[in-house]
Amino acid sequence: MECTVKWVDNVTFLAETGSNHAILMDGAPEAGGRNLAPRPMELLLAGAGGCTAFDIVLILKRGRHQVSGCEVSLKAGRAETDPKIFTHIHFHFKVSGKQLKPEAVARAIDLSKDKYCSASIMLGKTATITHDYEIIEEA
Repeated sequence: MECTVKWVDNVTFLAETGSNHAILMDGAPEAGGRNLAPRPMELLLAGAGGCTAFDIVLILKRGRHQVSGCEVSLKAGRAETDPKIFTHIHFHFKVSGKQLKPEAVARAIDLSKDKYCSASIMLGKTATITHDYEIIEEA
């Protein structure tokens, strides 16, 4: 995996990934940013959310469960002093579909958090990670 990050101006940076995608990052106004794009730590949190949501959808689909949606909200706390690492992250999943069994959703979340989601497993080395979920029944 590769990535190149280039300074644009002030505290704005452009990342170009090995898969040929571009992501703009900017700092907070109090740090000289113009609030044009997400902060790097926000992208780290979003990456963990995307990684685990991907896993859960794939696991449920492979189990032939009728999943039609998966949304994950993440709330993170950070250390007050540098390095301001994540100290805790809570994942709240909203999984929608037809006749989804709670044990199947819980198993998918457990498999993601314990085995498949590289991003959240890596963040779990320094942060306490918790999960909960709700199932939304669709007609």
